[in-house]
Amino acid sequence: MGPATTGILRAGRHPGTPPRTATRCDSGKTDAPATTRISTILPVTASRSGRKYECRPITTANLVDLDRFSSQHGKFRWCSCMRWRMTSSKYRSSTKESRVATLEDLVRQGQPVGVLAYEDSHPVGWCSIAPRDAYGALQRSRALRRIDDEAVWSVVCFFVDRLRRGQRLTLALLRAAVEYAHAQGARVVEGYPVRPGGLYTYMGSPATFKAAGFSDVTPPGAARLVMRHLGQP
Repeated sequence: MGPATTGILRAGRHPGTPPRTATRCDSGKTDAPATTRISTILPVTASRSGRKYECRPITTANLVDLDRFSSQHGKFRWCSCMRWRMTSSKYRSSTKESRVATLEDLVRQGQPVGVLAYEDSHPVGWCSIAPRDAYGALQRSRALRRIDDEAVWSVVCFFVDRLRRGQRLTLALLRAAVEYAHAQGARVVEGYPVRPGGLYTYMGSPATFKAAGFSDVTPPGAARLVMRHLGQP
C-alpha cells in the first residue's frame, strides 16, 4: 500500500462537524478482540494470520477503489448497497448499473456511504454506514421502526471477500465504521444484526456487534434486534 496519509476522516466529514483524525483497522483471529484506534496516520496492523488490513471511509479520493471492489464482487455489485438506501419501489425499478451509478453519485455529492478495508492496496471488505435518514427503505420499514427521536447513524450491511472471511474482518470494519461516524458528529450508531440461522446475514451477527461495544436496545415484542453504540456526549 502507498504511504499512509493524514486527514482521511476529515476528507469525508459530514457538513458542519469538526475535523478529526484517521482510523486504523486492526483485524485477525486473536484471543483478544480486534481493535480500532485513532491515529494521525493510517498504520497497517498485522493479524495473527499474517494478513494486514487498513480501513478508510469512502470519499472521492478513493472512489476508484469502491468501483474496483464492486467489479470484483458480483453479489455486492448487484445490489451496490441500495436495498436499504432506495425505497422498495425505486429498488424494484432500478437496474444493476443504475444502482452502481447511484452509489457513486452519493460519494461525489460528499454523502457518507461506508468504509472499505484494504489488504495492501486491494479493497477486500465493506461496511455500509450513514445517517439513518439516508436509507429510504429503512425509514419505511415496519420491522425496524425508529425507537426514539435520536439522530442515529445506521450500519446496514457488510461484505467481505470470501478469502478473508473467518478472520474477524467484519468486527474490524464495524469498529472502524463506528469511529468514522462518531468523528462526523454522530452520538448514536445503530445496527440491526440477524440472529444465527437468519435468511439475511449481510447485516452482521449479534455477537459481532456486542464485541464492538454495542448494547441491545430492542423494544419489547419487536421481531428484529436493534443494537446501539453511544459516543461521547
